[in-house]
Amino acid sequence: MNINSGIIYKIKKYAIHDGPGIRTTIFLKGCPLDCWWCHNPEGKMPEPQIMKANNSPGGRGEVVGKKISIDEVVSEIEKDIIFYDESGGGVTFSGGEPLLQVPFLLALLKACRKKEIHTVVDTSGYAPAEIFVEICSMVDLVLFDLKLMDDEMHRRYTGVSNKKILKNLEALSGSKTPHRIRFPLIPGITDAKENILSVAEFVHALGSVSRIDILPMHRIADGKYQRLDMKNKMANKQPPSPDEITTKKRQFEKFGFSVIIGG
Repeated sequence: MNINSGIIYKIKKYAIHDGPGIRTTIFLKGCPLDCWWCHNPEGKMPEPQIMKANNSPGGRGEVVGKKISIDEVVSEIEKDIIFYDESGGGVTFSGGEPLLQVPFLLALLKACRKKEIHTVVDTSGYAPAEIFVEICSMVDLVLFDLKLMDDEMHRRYTGVSNKKILKNLEALSGSKTPHRIRFPLIPGITDAKENILSVAEFVHALGSVSRIDILPMHRIADGKYQRLDMKNKMANKQPPSPDEITTKKRQFEKFGFSVIIGG
């Protein structure tokens, strides 16, 4: 991949759940994880792919993902600077996994820094340590996804070990870069009391995190899986109820964390 370009699959304007203020979220394509509950399945493959037409009459398929230059992305970001200035917002790089396109991401972060635009990276933390540290040193805030503490379960439900992820989180905790934890609440997988306790204990011991965002599972992506001819492993699972979400929220709050539902 040319350092002057990368592959994205969406630019979301006026995002309010991807960091402080009003933001522009850039979704980079490709992810090394294969989470059962992924709500952006179109972000998994690194290459552009065809999403079939929906069931509406005359519906036509579309290509998901496109090669785009750094200048083109920065141009889109600059259109919203007035909103960043008024709200304390900025740009968020998400995915997929943005750290999968390191030269592209680094170039974008440097361009934003020159223009004094607040930057956030939303990451699984699954990346080589030196790459992770370099990226984190370039951003104003890291949104760090933490899913399962048991390595065997992590391998089963995401396809990779969590050892690299936990080591990177420990490194992040020792840095000067502000960070928040994002916890996907997935019935039957991440919502076990033992897992929540383990996550809370681990994060609390780091001493660097004050806020945890709980991201409850939803069914918005069901149609995407069908249109992409991808298996939806959570097709028969129901999202957690409001009472269940409140219960899990309180379990984290017992450790002194500020807990936000939805980020």
